Amino acid sequence: MIRFSKANAKIEGLYANEELAQYLTGKRKVYSLDLLSGWSCPFAKECRSRAVVGADGRRTIKDGSDTLFRCFSASQEVQYNDVYNLRNSNFQTLRHLSHDDMYDTISNNLPNDAGIIRVHVGGDFFNLDYMRAWARVAADNPNTLFYAYTKSIRYWLALQDYNGVNIIPDNFILTASRGGYEDHFISQHNLREAVVVFSESQAAELGLEIDHDDSHAARPSMKNTSFALLVHGTQPKGSDAAEALKILKRDNVKHSYSKKRKVKSV
Repeated sequence: MIRFSKANAKIEGLYANEELAQYLTGKRKVYSLDLLSGWSCPFAKECRSRAVVGADGRRTIKDGSDTLFRCFSASQEVQYNDVYNLRNSNFQTLRHLSHDDMYDTISNNLPNDAGIIRVHVGGDFFNLDYMRAWARVAADNPNTLFYAYTKSIRYWLALQDYNGVNIIPDNFILTASRGGYEDHFISQHNLREAVVVFSESQAAELGLEIDHDDSHAARPSMKNTSFALLVHGTQPKGSDAAEALKILKRDNVKHSYSKKRKVKSV
């Protein structure tokens, strides 16, 4: 069994978007399916962080050798027992399954009232069979919108040419998350991307709008439009990312989200 989580404080903003309203008619809701950050992210580089359990059972954060900004969801997994336990359980369940069993597990646990699914607030596509399972689930549920950020670019490209056929359905909206070991594929294949920036001026210099509420990431009409994300979460003391957060807070720039909803699963 895997457990989906109800919308967190950020993706709750999708309820207010006009274009996405068609997926949220009646009592349909926004959910996410989350995995253990870092551990399920084979191509993470600049944001590579993990919650590590010590011999005493306590969790600490461990950044990678190339980390420029700490993964916000890994920090959550250190702070909150429920968040860690849910994501770890989902990851341990799925990672040992065959493709068909992953597909069946996701399908059988998909909430009946799901209108929009963010595939991973925490985690990423850890192998091709897993990403293909999500593509199949999306194809089976054309009235539900699925969207995801990913650094697993090779799996995305493989699904675009799977036995000579593009098997990514129109309701599965993908965004390349820049800052991984496979960034070179993004320009090569003209993929839309999300770039983490440290300031509004940096986004402007790159010619990118800032997505504050995941509406850029989720909207099908923007599936070919790149955008920026402001750095957020807990950052290492003295790092450039931490200094950037201080300036964002000083200037009252929206960059973080309420912690009132740590995790609610179904």
